[in-house]
Amino acid sequence: MAQFIMEVKPPFLVSYSITTKCNLTCKHCYSEATKDGSPDELSTEEALRLIDDLAGWGIGLLVFDGGEPLLREDLLEIVSYASKKGIMTGVGSNGTLIDEKMARKMAEAGVRSVSISLDGANAETHDSFRGKSGSFHEALAGASALRMVGLPFQFNMVIRKGTLSQIPDMLKLAVESGANAVEFFDLVEAGRAKEECQAEVLEPGERKAVMEWLAEAQVDCPILIRVPACPMYPLILKQREIRPKHVPMEMLRRVPYYGRGCAAGMPFGYIVIRANGEVNPCMLLQVALGNVRERSITQIWQESAILGQLRARELLKGGCGECEYRMECTGCRGRAYERTGDMLAADPGCWL
Repeated sequence: MAQFIMEVKPPFLVSYSITTKCNLTCKHCYSEATKDGSPDELSTEEALRLIDDLAGWGIGLLVFDGGEPLLREDLLEIVSYASKKGIMTGVGSNGTLIDEKMARKMAEAGVRSVSISLDGANAETHDSFRGKSGSFHEALAGASALRMVGLPFQFNMVIRKGTLSQIPDMLKLAVESGANAVEFFDLVEAGRAKEECQAEVLEPGERKAVMEWLAEAQVDCPILIRVPACPMYPLILKQREIRPKHVPMEMLRRVPYYGRGCAAGMPFGYIVIRANGEVNPCMLLQVALGNVRERSITQIWQESAILGQLRARELLKGGCGECEYRMECTGCRGRAYERTGDMLAADPGCWL
């Protein structure tokens, strides 16, 4: 008798790391991108077939990132194809290759939003982390070009020991640059960060303090603050009854993990497709689920036993399994996996 599999609602966000080629050498790169990229990336034809599989699935957003996606010559062709299929598309970029001409091309192809990576409040901090002198000012110039053509953008910023003292200025920079949101990524030792950033990862007490500061900052901040890789952050928003003056509460409730916990592989959550077609639950939880060259993304989503475990919150172990916030927080599964080798273990970065 065939096994009955209950249909799982699709993710809200699909991240497609379309290339591992990059013009920077960021210390924390989760894709471990290189100057030359990898020869096994999905071809244009394979990428378009992937888009066909995604079309009509009901996802909220498809983000093309990398590496540096703008280094892939067929990027805008694939973006345009996805847009014409009715998929809302975004691009995650380091911003160094965006000028006004490129910004207009992106908008014409159907890009609806852009994420620009900025990892410090000044050139010295950003450039040293991203491996290229001048990249800070190039990223800001890219943001300015997007603003010029009216293409919405946000800043993606990594929280680490080296930037803790700069968080207020980083937030101020995002606001003054015209970003409509900012994402502060809690650094996790995945990808290249395992080797190059271990000394930069926050201690639980440091993490708690910065999350409390960000929560209070949201009250008066004119743009939305999101914090990937820290499912404990929305608990602070709730416990402190944060009510933003300039951001609708409905938008605040849509920040990652708010009331839902870790989004990796979850309904209305998140899934990652690597440049070679490999599927992971999250860019921080690099566990192989299958490859879209062999099975469709929807098949992998429905049938993966690993995803089935992630979705069963009752399987969480240790402190996370015993915690009163187990269902609405769950801890970061990527950090648990990288530190312990067990994706269901307690999140060692949690302060609770």
